Amino acid sequence: QVQLVESGGGLVQAGGSLRLSCAASGRTFSRYGMSRYAMGWFRQAPGKEREFVAAISGNAGSTYYADSVKGRFAISRDNAKNTVSLQMNSLKPEDTAVYYCAATGPYYTSSYSHRDHDYDYWGQGTQVTVSS
Repeated sequence: QVQLVESGGGLVQAGGSLRLSCAASGRTFSRYGMSRYAMGWFRQAPGKEREFVAAISGNAGSTYYADSVKGRFAISRDNAKNTVSLQMNSLKPEDTAVYYCAATGPYYTSSYSHRDHDYDYWGQGTQVTVSS
C-alpha cells in the first residue's frame, strides 16, 4: 500500500506564496522505490471538478504544468526522502482549493501524466485559501 500525507496549506493574501509538501510511505513504495512513481498535484475548488495542477516524472527529469499555474508554481521531489513539493508563488484568489497529492503505479520512471485516472494513490488533501 501507499500512503500520501499533504501539509503546508493555509491562508495567504493574493500575491503571496505557499509551499505544499507530500510525504509518501508504504510497503509498495519501499519495495519498488519512489523513483518509479510519477507524482502529481491536483486541486478541487468548491462546486468545481478536480483539476490537474502539476506532475513530475519518477526520476524528476520531466515536469508538466497546467496553463493556469505555469510560471507561478514549481513541482519538485526528493526520492531519498520520499517527498514531493509544490512551490506556489504569485497566488491568486482563483487558486483557492483543496490540493491533493497523487501517485501513479510503479511504471513512470521517466514519464508523467496529467490525467487523474492514471493515478492510483491519493492523499487526503490540504486547503489553500487565497484572499483578495
